[in-house]
Amino acid sequence: MGRYAVVGTGARAELYVRALVGGVGELVGLADVNGTRMAAHNDLIARLGGQRVAEYAAGDFLRMLDEQRVDTVIVTTVDRFHDTYIIEALDAGRDVITEKPMTVDAPSCAKILEAVHRNDGRLTVTFNYRYNPVHEKVRELLLRGEIGTIGSVHFEWLLDIRHGADYFRRWHRDKANSGGLMVHKATHHFDLLNWWIGAAPETVYAQQRLFFYGKENGVRHGYARDYERADRDPAAAADPFALHLAEDARLTKLYLEAEHEDGYHRDQNVFGDGVSIEDDMAVLIRYTNGANVTYHLTAYSPWEGYRVMFNGSKGRLELEVVENDHVSLNEDKDTEAGWATLTVHPFWQPPFAVPLQFDRSGHGGADARMLRDLFRPREDPLNRRADHRDGARSLLTGFAANQSRATGEPVHVADLLDLR
Repeated sequence: MGRYAVVGTGARAELYVRALVGGVGELVGLADVNGTRMAAHNDLIARLGGQRVAEYAAGDFLRMLDEQRVDTVIVTTVDRFHDTYIIEALDAGRDVITEKPMTVDAPSCAKILEAVHRNDGRLTVTFNYRYNPVHEKVRELLLRGEIGTIGSVHFEWLLDIRHGADYFRRWHRDKANSGGLMVHKATHHFDLLNWWIGAAPETVYAQQRLFFYGKENGVRHGYARDYERADRDPAAAADPFALHLAEDARLTKLYLEAEHEDGYHRDQNVFGDGVSIEDDMAVLIRYTNGANVTYHLTAYSPWEGYRVMFNGSKGRLELEVVENDHVSLNEDKDTEAGWATLTVHPFWQPPFAVPLQFDRSGHGGADARMLRDLFRPREDPLNRRADHRDGARSLLTGFAANQSRATGEPVHVADLLDLR
């Protein structure tokens, strides 16, 4: 059982902290720029029955690796700092598990790949959607040639006005931190496409815009409210898009009570100033095996889920997943419904439905399955565990889409990064 440390102790780190305290490994250290957040995680560890672990300032990251004899580092920081900790850990001879996206731009990605090549350490990128049973079933069907050779794919992803809005309240709203939703969020989807299709992106053309969120759009669509952040501001009291941290004990400890250290506000106005990412994105991708893909992400939908349609030489495969069928103002989870359907349409035969295991826990049951694989590796015919090359391939489409948006021209991904 290895010795693990976590750098970056926001909300996402809790997934790994809980798993490690549960016995899959030994958690020996936490590192962050914010001591209050680290203390909140240590309080969680104590409540779970574990032993409190050593806390280190982010600047003492390397000292933590040595003093705590860390075998593997888990990186859950703000995305734009991933490369710093990944590279330092690899150069120090440690293995690394990093949250997706691996990083936020092509130069940083190249530096990470160079660090992998010059060291013996292993880098794993946590694409939990590969572990969703629904997605596994799609891969199984495609691998066995159920619809023959794939010619084209259409992938539509919808984030509802609660989940989608959250990216515009927090650090993700600044493209310098996250690379925008084309990198931070869509890397999940591009990895699925790469994994399903069994090829890499070759050419990308994209159109992106900020249609719904941001100050100007708030005024245009009638949602504008005059506040910077929601906490204790009367202007936010009746705003259905506002996040009230004081109403959630976990968010209070991780963020509201930690603000005095770094000034980070988790509850910013989604219709305020400072939004530099897009919320409506359309991408056309040509793959190395010749497949054409159209992709669309909308971050202001009344319901949440996705539709994927594969057209092949022997028929068509259609997947529809509804995670929430609407958003309730009182956030009553019981009023929401979820389901998934997978249908195969063979040539010359009636269509048939494929039985699915639909799980509403942690990303469709994927989180728990991924954690078992991360900490207890085993043989896997579906090749779900993602390495540095998978992490880079998933980013290439997003990087190219951002460049295409800026130039108005198609982008050859090989011009951004050479993965040979």
